[in-house]
Amino acid sequence: MDAAPAGISKADWLAWPASARALIRTQQEETLALRQENEQLRAQLAALATELASLRERIGRSSRNSSKPPSSDRPGFKPPERRKGSGRKRGGQQGHPGSGPELLPMERCDEVVEHHPDACRRCGTLLRGEDPGPLRHQVIEIPPITPLLIEHRLHRLVCPCCSTSTCAERPADVEHSRYGPRLSALVGLLGSAFPLSFSKTQALLDKLLGVEYSCGEDFVYSRGAIAAIRQRLSAALEQSMEEALAAARQQPVAYVIDEVLRAAVETGAPTGNAAGWPRGTSPRGSHRSVRDTLASYGSCYPNIAATSDANGSTR
Repeated sequence: MDAAPAGISKADWLAWPASARALIRTQQEETLALRQENEQLRAQLAALATELASLRERIGRSSRNSSKPPSSDRPGFKPPERRKGSGRKRGGQQGHPGSGPELLPMERCDEVVEHHPDACRRCGTLLRGEDPGPLRHQVIEIPPITPLLIEHRLHRLVCPCCSTSTCAERPADVEHSRYGPRLSALVGLLGSAFPLSFSKTQALLDKLLGVEYSCGEDFVYSRGAIAAIRQRLSAALEQSMEEALAAARQQPVAYVIDEVLRAAVETGAPTGNAAGWPRGTSPRGSHRSVRDTLASYGSCYPNIAATSDANGSTR
């Protein structure tokens, strides 16, 4: 059955003579063929334009704008003219203000040392007086770090009335451990934010702070002492950690750093403290995890993308 072209009703189409309908069909086929040919010509034109641009770029290459040697330059090519020197020496010129760090105000200085010249550098005459605008030079330094050893002596006294002995109690702000709060906090910091091993922690305390250690019975800072301090700090922070985890579980989106996700893939345990993820914040649940990563991580750790997609995380 002869279907009517688009835009023409069936009744009008059948009312036309057969020769007119055949002519319209022929024109439609020719128009379709011309459109296809036009698309092919456009594609060829784009390819030729790309090839022309590439050829022009290759022809325009020289030793000035590429890594080609000067011997490969075409005949008639003029080498670049050398710039004439200004006659000045290299580097900062005399009177240049310089680009060093800005000086802090004198009010922030802990110590100011005045230096006066003793004699004239030309004739040797003794000099006296003050310079209203002396040159300023500041040095930032840390004071010598020496551990403070405090001994608390608890005296036991006998009552003259009832002969009962009473021993003084240790103040509440004095640690039961042999190590003070600041030293214990430093040990905890070196084992968490700056994850150092036991031996490196011992070496740092010895070289930087002067806290000695020994492997014998009369130790000052042994591996067992470091482990005990870390356990004590973990117990002290347990309640705060639980509160932080409870708040994290209520968030619809959890942010996961790449190191944590990579460790989870390598250890095969994407949840739990062993992989570094807080309990209950894994993207395996109803929450979404968001992370930022580099494209090169995919080649080094191909399982990261698979784990991320399986858990419903967003890059």
